[in-house]
Amino acid sequence: MFDKRYYYLIKIQYLGYRFHGWQKQPDVKTVHLMIDRTLKYILQDTRFKTLGAGRTDAMVSANEAALELFIYNEPIQDFEEFLGLFNHNLPQDIRALSIEEVDKTFNIIQDSKLKEYHYVFSEGQKNHPFCAPILTTILEPLDVDLMKQGAKLFEGTHNFKTYCYRATDKGEYIRTIESSEIVNNDIYTANFFPEKSYVFKVVGKGFMRNQIRLMFGCLIKLGRGEVTLEYIENTLKHESTEVMDYIAPASGLILHAVDFE
Repeated sequence: MFDKRYYYLIKIQYLGYRFHGWQKQPDVKTVHLMIDRTLKYILQDTRFKTLGAGRTDAMVSANEAALELFIYNEPIQDFEEFLGLFNHNLPQDIRALSIEEVDKTFNIIQDSKLKEYHYVFSEGQKNHPFCAPILTTILEPLDVDLMKQGAKLFEGTHNFKTYCYRATDKGEYIRTIESSEIVNNDIYTANFFPEKSYVFKVVGKGFMRNQIRLMFGCLIKLGRGEVTLEYIENTLKHESTEVMDYIAPASGLILHAVDFE
């Protein structure tokens, strides 16, 4: 019997602090697992499948992530009702933002998309513990103005092998960063946040494993005076064999937005 399939793009957001990342894994709680459990409950006997636009690591959050929902034979009749029921049953730290129908040519993994990541941080002081899920505290004083210069060096097309976790000689490491900058944080605010914090903002089409955390780890070393701007420039050259030895903590990283072109 032929099964008719319906295709939907769902945007979601989540706090990643208590999850072991997006991807399903044995014996641990992940975002994808909780989403599929909730869909199974609300869709009951309707057959479905979900695919994410990309993976986030353990403790990484998302202000706007995307997943594709495939439903067999029974289309969603009322999007508003579906979102209400979905959110009512999702855990408190996951929320569905929107749903739209797409056609069968849409491919959430292969279709061209821009991802914007934010890394939220402060320096020089211990912060309120409530900051921990989304803001990394670097206790040492940092030269943030120098770090701002370093962040701009990542823009453009470069060899990012240095900034891929456990890179091999078989990977494709030439990537393009559309935008890379450090700005004062006026995006994420709370009355327990420090008076001054910052956001490392990175925009690109595709990122490798732990790439942004390794990039920001290098910027931390720059801010501490352990490396120079010239060092960063050299790590991005085609002939670079440097291996980054410091990865920034996961909990400051946020997938801010996913835009399909």
